[in-house]
Amino acid sequence: MSAAGEGSASRAGRRELTFAVLLCLAGAGLAVWAATRPWAVEVTPRPVPLPALREERSGATLLPWLPALAVVALAGAGAVLATRGGLRRAVGLVILVLGAAVAVGGGYALTAGFGGAVSRQWPALCLLGGLLAAAGGAWTALRGAAWPAMGARYERPDHGGGATSPDAPEATGAAAPTRGTAAAWDALDRGEDPTVS
Repeated sequence: MSAAGEGSASRAGRRELTFAVLLCLAGAGLAVWAATRPWAVEVTPRPVPLPALREERSGATLLPWLPALAVVALAGAGAVLATRGGLRRAVGLVILVLGAAVAVGGGYALTAGFGGAVSRQWPALCLLGGLLAAAGGAWTALRGAAWPAMGARYERPDHGGGATSPDAPEATGAAAPTRGTAAAWDALDRGEDPTVS
């Protein structure tokens, strides 16, 4: 593949990586937020002149495991950035499972008969958030192995067999010639002082 083709593939991979991470972040974040809202309100009347007793129960109270799974999926979005290859695909599978579980929890809450006045929009948002996170995880599991790793552009190229590059100065203890920033960093890697002339 030509250098132009490799650059285009790398840019496309970065775009896909960004989109998948944003899907995971948006979905898991939405589910965490929706789980903290009041899903059910139970009103208990009291004798006059006392006002009725109002008890709000959030999604985290009714389904305590749901926000916990969403938080783990949220952390998984960061792990997608920090991993590569097969490990990144495994992280994608974990996020897929977590997102699906959050979506199932939101779907269950939509049909469950909680006591009191039940608000259905927050479970619906949990369902949506879980589906978004699951979609980001599925995309990562399918395509993530080909995406660039975080900071890959700053890694030294491998010239094979641990050999030094032909244009690198010999590690003889002599000061490195001043050929630019890359040569200075190479000199530092060899333990030489690039400022000594």
